[in-house]
Amino acid sequence: MERLVHGDVSVGDVLPELGIDVTATTVVLGALASRDWRPMHHDRDFAINRNGTRDIFLNTPNQAAWFERYVTDWTGPTGRLGRMTFRMNTPVFPGDHMIFTATVTGTEVDDTGCGWIDLDVALMVGDVATTTCATRVALPLDNDDNPWARRGDAWRP
Repeated sequence: MERLVHGDVSVGDVLPELGIDVTATTVVLGALASRDWRPMHHDRDFAINRNGTRDIFLNTPNQAAWFERYVTDWTGPTGRLGRMTFRMNTPVFPGDHMIFTATVTGTEVDDTGCGWIDLDVALMVGDVATTTCATRVALPLDNDDNPWARRGDAWRP
């Protein structure tokens, strides 16, 4: 199987979409996995009556994990996330259908020889970008390179 390398990617490339149906289980298991016991992520009555939201909703670490999965599904096992920042605009609830989209906004090779790809990623529910995300991910320059082998000064995300 051929793997994705830095030279395969160009600014303007659009990644394949990833669609996920959100269920109450998706929300609750994400909160449990991140040890987030706040009731708005598992107690529907609390979320509606105390928080004023329409239902329980995805927490921050759960959304981060979905972004990481989306990017690393695209890069394959040799892609290594360097940075990720995101802005949550509106909640994601059970019954929503999340669609992840991304566009390549930059490519470079740094002074250490590490190949970087910058992505603008969006978590869409319908026509609404519920969360936007900027990522910087290292890709191998060729089949002999592996960003996971970089340590110390050779790793500058």
